[in-house]
Amino acid sequence: MWADVLAALLGLLAVILYAILAGADFGGGVWDLLASGPRAVRQREAIGAAMGPVWETNHVWLIFLVVLIFTCFPSVFATLGIALFVPLSLALLGIVLRGAAFAFRGPAYRDLPTHKVWGVIFGVSSLATPFLFGASAGGIATGSFSWTRPMSIAVGFFAIALCAQLAAVYLTVETRSALRGDFRQRAYYATIAVAVAGLVALATGAAGEPALISHLRAPLPIAIIAIAMLLGIVVLVLLRLDYVHWARVAVAAEVTAVLCAWYAAQAPYILSELGVTAPAAPHLTLLIFLWTCLLGGVVLVPSMLLLFAVFKREPID
Repeated sequence: MWADVLAALLGLLAVILYAILAGADFGGGVWDLLASGPRAVRQREAIGAAMGPVWETNHVWLIFLVVLIFTCFPSVFATLGIALFVPLSLALLGIVLRGAAFAFRGPAYRDLPTHKVWGVIFGVSSLATPFLFGASAGGIATGSFSWTRPMSIAVGFFAIALCAQLAAVYLTVETRSALRGDFRQRAYYATIAVAVAGLVALATGAAGEPALISHLRAPLPIAIIAIAMLLGIVVLVLLRLDYVHWARVAVAAEVTAVLCAWYAAQAPYILSELGVTAPAAPHLTLLIFLWTCLLGGVVLVPSMLLLFAVFKREPID
């Protein structure tokens, strides 16, 4: 019993890490698309410089999540692969396109006539991918597996807002002087957009998904939602006081709280009325996987911390 629960919690950790790391990369693409003003070029250069050393590494957590579900909960993997084949396939295409576009929009290709086209592809893919992941999550949460229902669409836009908020707050740490001011202003807007999009998602859920809303009204989910809302206010205050490093911690905690509320609302089920134990792989398989994760983590986690320490030292002017 404990092994399947631990595997499910490990899945939550992978979702959180992917959201707060790769989510910021998606948000960077959004701000790249929306760059404006006299420093638009410098904004794009700052986004590219901030993402460049780490953006490929952040997808490790998505790969890990896919392997975890496939290994530990194979029937869940099959259900999701069939029910959400279209949005997840499109999201994968978006990841591939934005990766190629990020490379071809770089300084080495600036003189080519296709440079701006790749920039647009990078931005649009960065918008579409979190939307598709969010809409898929909405479909899972409602139990309908429909990513085109009103609440699923609202959750998709909520995911875009979260990614934009993460990126803008992170970029206030990555930059300084006038550029920091640009991204701090965008962080204000994105934080407000997160609040609005979250309320819209809850409103559409109340109108069309009463079963989900009843789960969200349970004591644990509603407490975590309240914490997420409070953290959103904390982010605004910290940005106002120019405590940008603490704002980065607070926004990561806010996203973590949102995802924990989603998990708590579904607990003890993984999909609809399907619990953790029923779809789990044999106990021995779970044990082997968990021990492998522990041994792999001894190598992976210090390596990633070293990567960030080496390439994230100096802010960008």
